[in-house]
Amino acid sequence: MGPAQLRLLTMSYWGFDGRPHLGTMIVNSTVTTAALKVFGVLFAEHFPIHQMQPEDAYGGQDPVSMADDNTSGFNCRYAVAPGPPSWSVHAFGEAIDVNPVENPYLEGGQVQPPAGAPYLDRARFRPGMAVVGGQLVDAFTSVGWLWGGRWTASPDYQHFSATGG
Repeated sequence: MGPAQLRLLTMSYWGFDGRPHLGTMIVNSTVTTAALKVFGVLFAEHFPIHQMQPEDAYGGQDPVSMADDNTSGFNCRYAVAPGPPSWSVHAFGEAIDVNPVENPYLEGGQVQPPAGAPYLDRARFRPGMAVVGGQLVDAFTSVGWLWGGRWTASPDYQHFSATGG
C-alpha cells in the first residue's frame, strides 16, 4: 500500500472535557467519505473522544497509542491473530480504533490497553464506550462498517472496519 492511497483527515470531535477539538487521522482513500460521515455524526451527537492523532505520533507503536487513549486509523502493522504474520486491516487504512481505554481489546485473557480493564464490564455504560445500539456502533453501522466488539473469542471493542476484519 503506497502513500498515494492514504488521506490525512482533519476532523472535529468532542473531548471528554465537553469542548470541541480538532484531530487528525490517516485512512485509505476508499474509506474517506465513510470516515468523514461517521465522525460528522459523532460530532453532531457530542460523542466524546479522548484524542485523535495519527499513529506516527507514537512511532507506529500501537500499545503506546492505545495506552494514551488515542483514536486512530492507519498503522502499518501485523494483525494480532494466531498463525503466520499477516497484515492488519489498519495497514491498509481500512480500520479505525476509537477510545481504546473505554473500548479495550481482550486477547488471550489479556486486556489491551491494561487501563481498559474496568471497561470490560460492558453492561455498565460510561461515556465514550461502544455498545450495541449506542451512538458509536450505530454511526459505523450506518456506513456499512462492522464492529470488533461482536467477536466472541477475542472482542475488540475499539475496532471498526470496512472489511469486518
